[in-house]
Amino acid sequence: MAPQTARRSARAPAVIALVAAVVAVIGFVVSRPEPQPTSAARPTSTASSASPTVGPPTATTSDDGLGVSPDASDKESGDASFDGSDDGGPPVSGSPQNREDAVTALAKLARRTPGDPFAIGRVDAPVVMVSYSDFQCPFCGKFARDTEPRLIAKYVDAGVLRIEWRDFPYLGEESVTAAVAGRAAARQGKFWAFHDALFAQQQPTNSGRLTPAFLASVAVKAGLDGPQLTQDLRDPALKDAAEKDFGEGQNSGVTGTPAFLINGEPVIGAQPAAVFEQAIDQAAAAAR
Repeated sequence: MAPQTARRSARAPAVIALVAAVVAVIGFVVSRPEPQPTSAARPTSTASSASPTVGPPTATTSDDGLGVSPDASDKESGDASFDGSDDGGPPVSGSPQNREDAVTALAKLARRTPGDPFAIGRVDAPVVMVSYSDFQCPFCGKFARDTEPRLIAKYVDAGVLRIEWRDFPYLGEESVTAAVAGRAAARQGKFWAFHDALFAQQQPTNSGRLTPAFLASVAVKAGLDGPQLTQDLRDPALKDAAEKDFGEGQNSGVTGTPAFLINGEPVIGAQPAAVFEQAIDQAAAAAR
């Protein structure tokens, strides 16, 4: 499977907000059971540990402009959502036709560029799943370890599904560093090998362990050139590229990870594999 890619600018938040509101109405977004404990700790919350509240991540000041501190948005079932608002305004309501138009707009976020190192699967696959992810997010780790391999075996290998990664490094500075490391790995043509290796060794959130030395060690184990990756970590162009993905997600209404678009239909959080399979099957049938 040769990785491949293409870029398109994010669609207007008002259109995306429509999807969020009506998706909630028709019950597409379903709740999932709390994932089993993984090697990663949950992000530290500033809220009471007894009952986390729901809300968007709280932005903090950082040198790179990307620092976002985890807060109570990290819900028990995962922390991703489409916020359903336009610059703080009320949710947009709409008819089924409006919803269909909005989903079509979201589907255009798929890039489908040949040679994209952040994509896996045929460029002409009938279904594209855009995945907004953070290497520090424990629920992203759960999806990467438990569900994604199953989807690859069942759909990507069969030519039905293409998966396109998007950086959404919202949990802080270490998330940004890891995102840049992923892009450095992509320069060596081994993003997915690094992706698998880093999630296999996922560290507690904001533990201070995602250092350049640690990331280089992960890269070496995945068959990459560690010194080259360390050097590329200092390239501001890679950080800018990760920031561009992050902005695309924010403009699309994403407030946390993991968040997915399957031919434009949102699937929120590390849902059970059956939820993804149902959405992919429906998208494939509609694409025929």
